[in-house]
Amino acid sequence: MNNKSGAILVLSGPSGAGKSSLLKEIINDIGECYFSISTTTRPIRDGELDGVDYHFVNEEVFKKDIEEDNFLEYAFVHGNYYGTSIKPVKEALHAGKLVLFDIDVQGNTYVTSRLGDITTSVFISPPTLSELKKRLEARSTDSKEVIERRIHMAKREIQRISEYDFLIVNDNLQEAADTLKVIANAARVKIPSNEINDFVQRWEDIEDI
Repeated sequence: MNNKSGAILVLSGPSGAGKSSLLKEIINDIGECYFSISTTTRPIRDGELDGVDYHFVNEEVFKKDIEEDNFLEYAFVHGNYYGTSIKPVKEALHAGKLVLFDIDVQGNTYVTSRLGDITTSVFISPPTLSELKKRLEARSTDSKEVIERRIHMAKREIQRISEYDFLIVNDNLQEAADTLKVIANAARVKIPSNEINDFVQRWEDIEDI
């Protein structure tokens, strides 16, 4: 009964929690994956590549995709739109891959409402708010105003941890990575409810005694 139609692993958490670092630690140990690249209207940053880090589009194009129902989920965050195109996700699932999402709490709500049977969700957090602030300041990629907005958003996101299957406190990178690897491999064999029902019907293969 292994899930041959693929599975979804959602990673959420404040900017600066270390989601990208954790994925780099485990990506070679969790089998064939597809990392869902979000589409965004935010400006491209130095060192980023279109189609690698994000699909960068203008607001007009993004809103047209919303109207045509081309997103699995989308959200308006920090003054910009972010969304997940549904076509490549469906193709990856059909190929039996583990689809990885790095999305916010609002995006997780959309994904679990539509594909909850095959979705495992993980919230990743630094141990404290002060540690998060320290990490954001150390990156030197955001202005003071942006950092303040991220901290404000993090305080709201942390209240929704109960919506997730797992919480990983990223205090020690290697320990957190080991935990995430176990969760990712378990996500691959999560059985959708329709397959469970089919199994139960097949299992009852003799007449009632």
